[in-house]
Amino acid sequence: MTCTKALHLLAVVALLLPAASRIAAQSAPSSAVTAQASHLTPLQVDRHDAVIDQIIPAGAKLERIATGFTWTEGPVWAQGSLYFADIPANRIHKWTPGKGVATFLEPSGYKGPHHYNGIEPGSNGMTLDARGRLTVAGHAQRDLYRLESLDPKAPITILADTYKGKQLNSPNDVVYKSDGSLYFTDPPYGLESQKDVDPEKKLTVNGVYRIPSALAQKPGAAPARAELQLLVSDLTRPNGIAFSPDEKYLYVNNSEPKKIWMRYRVQPDGTLTDAKLFYDATSDPRIGNPDGMKVDVEGNIYSAGPGGVWIFTPEGKVLGVILISEKVANVAWAGPDRKTLYICASTSVYRVHLKIAGEPLIQAKK
Repeated sequence: MTCTKALHLLAVVALLLPAASRIAAQSAPSSAVTAQASHLTPLQVDRHDAVIDQIIPAGAKLERIATGFTWTEGPVWAQGSLYFADIPANRIHKWTPGKGVATFLEPSGYKGPHHYNGIEPGSNGMTLDARGRLTVAGHAQRDLYRLESLDPKAPITILADTYKGKQLNSPNDVVYKSDGSLYFTDPPYGLESQKDVDPEKKLTVNGVYRIPSALAQKPGAAPARAELQLLVSDLTRPNGIAFSPDEKYLYVNNSEPKKIWMRYRVQPDGTLTDAKLFYDATSDPRIGNPDGMKVDVEGNIYSAGPGGVWIFTPEGKVLGVILISEKVANVAWAGPDRKTLYICASTSVYRVHLKIAGEPLIQAKK
């Protein structure tokens, strides 16, 4: 090629580059959130007991399926996709295998007329009821709500927003009992200061509550405010919540200042008795606090905690900790065999395949 031809070709390329750049910019992901390249690493486990080998396969891998968020929470698997919140972004996202992440609902939490000056304006924990309806802890919205279908434009029903005439703090995590009642925790993390002295905090307690007839509440009907029951009032920051498979026990953890897990006996009328300290990790200096948790079919508990995901026996013995490099918020079961554990941890969502199936999210009435 002659020098003249080469210069001519370079000039043509120079003219085409801006247009090519514009086309690339239009088709490229708008943020790091949509860059969903899978990343596999060997699973790191802090083993406390050899029994952990009955849960975690040899050579298990930790797969990061999505990243680019700020504080992921509330994972729940529904109709072939994982739904999870990014609380600071005030969004619920939907991750679908082979398609990646899309925004499902925005805003998902705070919708007030004034600028929200806190760090967690979005929604928090989520679950499904026996009819497959997504139930959401509104967090900064300070209520619990239900989408009447799995559609961001679906009608919304408010299940709870006040207790004895006073606005709830910021509902954090939720779990249904098989009789259709709904239990939830209510710390102040969705308030702007996240403190008990926040001027918007109306309740003196950070409670654990029960809505007796949540499943039966008619679409669009006002909350049954007079029926809301305060079950636990002595925890400083109640957070994660889960039933044992037989529903004889309810587990509730407390994030701070004490990093503890509690176990309560569930009475036939749904109230709680026999509070027992299940485990105390206050002295553990690793990043993270007790947070969202689930159980498997054998009754083992999987909970966010210092360093990663803690695995307990039903008796409260620590079997091990799945080590995660980011602060873990919550977990969820998925897959056709419910043996895949999805993990929400700060900027990312991970998953790992285990040997024991998770307890079904929607249980038959016992």
